[in-house]
Amino acid sequence: MNPLQSLLQIPWLLRTRRNHGLEHASIHILTARRSHSGLAGHSDAGGFWLIGEVQTEIVEAAVQEALQRFRAGQAGLAVHPNCGTNLVTAAAVTGGMGNLALRGSQRNTWALRLPLALLASVLGLLLARPLGGWLQKYITTSADMGDLQVISIRRSQRGRTTLHRVETFSS
Repeated sequence: MNPLQSLLQIPWLLRTRRNHGLEHASIHILTARRSHSGLAGHSDAGGFWLIGEVQTEIVEAAVQEALQRFRAGQAGLAVHPNCGTNLVTAAAVTGGMGNLALRGSQRNTWALRLPLALLASVLGLLLARPLGGWLQKYITTSADMGDLQVISIRRSQRGRTTLHRVETFSS
């Protein structure tokens, strides 16, 4: 096992990756059913939050279906196009490419390199899209649920915002 694979198997990190995958799969299912109102999510080692107006019974059914579909081999559900991993990847790659294009510029020549920096940033954005999906698939999520179990799903309100906390357990 290489060092990255070993790192990704650290128990709290593996639980977070599994929960992140389950979060994405649940959102895919809720979106396909149109049972949502602008859903977002956030995962941690103890489960995940779904943020948005949706009935608790519908969340429960979607989470259970997501688990079943993962166990049936539908690993693609772990990757979501609106994941924060994609946003962070896009920001890092476009910013880095733009910065590289401007590196070494003298104070009086940076304006001449600006078109090159913009071009490099656009190329970075094009590269970031597949890279973000790759990072989700292999690093930030896991479709292998192992012994993960859903312990509870609780609804709460914060002002006008509806939240569902999905608590999970895995050894």
